[in-house]
Amino acid sequence: MTAALKSPLAVCRAATLAVLCSLALSACITTKGPRPYQSESFASETPFQYYSNRDQDAACEIGKRALLSQGYLLDDSKPLSIRAEKFFRPRQDEVTRLTITLVCLPSSLGAVIYANALETQYEMKSNGSSAGVSVAALGSVSLPWSIDKDTLVKVGEETVTTPGFYERLFALIKSLDF
Repeated sequence: MTAALKSPLAVCRAATLAVLCSLALSACITTKGPRPYQSESFASETPFQYYSNRDQDAACEIGKRALLSQGYLLDDSKPLSIRAEKFFRPRQDEVTRLTITLVCLPSSLGAVIYANALETQYEMKSNGSSAGVSVAALGSVSLPWSIDKDTLVKVGEETVTTPGFYERLFALIKSLDF
């Protein structure tokens, strides 16, 4: 009778072990969800462009003036490609950099300005350490001076895709494009 009881119990253990092994193996094989670029639609109607009746040089000059009027710092841009950035501090330990790129190209209407904004988030991280002095003849001495090194660490970066942001930018450019 003992042999008959062991057999179903052994079968149950073996089945449980098989189920656990298959679950562990399936956890290793599971795939992530779809990648963000897989949903990219490449629509012909886009909030990232503005058409001007001016030539591309004049359109880019208006774009520069618009960004400068809002406190953006321009880098050494090429005449038809403008890069500007502005820093924000939403909290004491957080900094956000907004980088806007404008590219001006000719079009059948005059010029088209393409815009792209990149938001980069940084957080303040502190690294504390203590100072130590070592003299060969005397040995080493640790002193209780604390040295705090605060550094900004990049924690995220994302393209701004909100249509309203670009609508406000192009409304300002349009108001200067008279």
